[in-house]
Amino acid sequence: MSQDQKDFSSVSPSAKSLLLMKGYTDIPYAKQTAALLPGPEVFDLNFKEKDFWFWIRVMHMESRYWSIDQLLKQTDATNILELSSGYSFRGADLCAKDERIHYIDTDLQEVIAMKQNIARELHIADDLRGRLDLLPLDVMDRTAFDSIINRFNDGPITIVNEGLLMYLDMEEKKKLCSVIHSTLKIRGGCWITADVYIKRPAEIRAVLPQSKSEANFFEQHNIEENKFDSYESAEEFFKEQGFEFVKEAVTDYRQLSVMPQLVKVLPEEVRNSKEPPPKIQATWMLRVI
Repeated sequence: MSQDQKDFSSVSPSAKSLLLMKGYTDIPYAKQTAALLPGPEVFDLNFKEKDFWFWIRVMHMESRYWSIDQLLKQTDATNILELSSGYSFRGADLCAKDERIHYIDTDLQEVIAMKQNIARELHIADDLRGRLDLLPLDVMDRTAFDSIINRFNDGPITIVNEGLLMYLDMEEKKKLCSVIHSTLKIRGGCWITADVYIKRPAEIRAVLPQSKSEANFFEQHNIEENKFDSYESAEEFFKEQGFEFVKEAVTDYRQLSVMPQLVKVLPEEVRNSKEPPPKIQATWMLRVI
């Protein structure tokens, strides 16, 4: 790794915290994977006291996951590349349903190595009709990115990501956009990103509980600073990088598996509020201009 190349390995442990929360949902393979993943939990979240804030986090992770699937269903994608997938097995779920799909699931080397072990333990290959590849990839490495792309047959490519852009500063975002743009310009297809995160209002940050290790992680990776100022500024940013907004996923919260648990712990002021909760994230489909 060159001196000016960022080391993202410190990000990968956070994937376990997300997985443990997803394990309380009906997301495919999440429960089984969470049961197998070894090691301490990085954020010191209290999984015994499942209060309002706990279930809000789980709801967010579940709705974010399904938002990508919602937009994928509105394409005819058969060549799909997922960036920084963590311990999600979206590709396995899709390949189990559709023999036409070639899904390349990528993350950093240590995550992929663990994921390959989990896939063997769960006998995931036994259920596949399509083709699933689990491959290491540093998304900032254009040469490695191009090598992954060349594994696909001819035709459009759909690139998806869930939980990546908040770890990148503005220049790194631009670099990633350049790599994705050049790929889609040649091959066609679209980019579905669940990472249109807006900076949280100060009053929300003040009441949102965080463990010390989680707060340190957010500070270390400048996560709040790396978010967009507004949805308008996010759309303008992508436009400047050569992308146009196509559509946004719309979540039907009534369909989320976590909702019965969340409803049980809703504070009275929230239950009786006429105002919708603040929107801090969106999932967008983008195309090259």
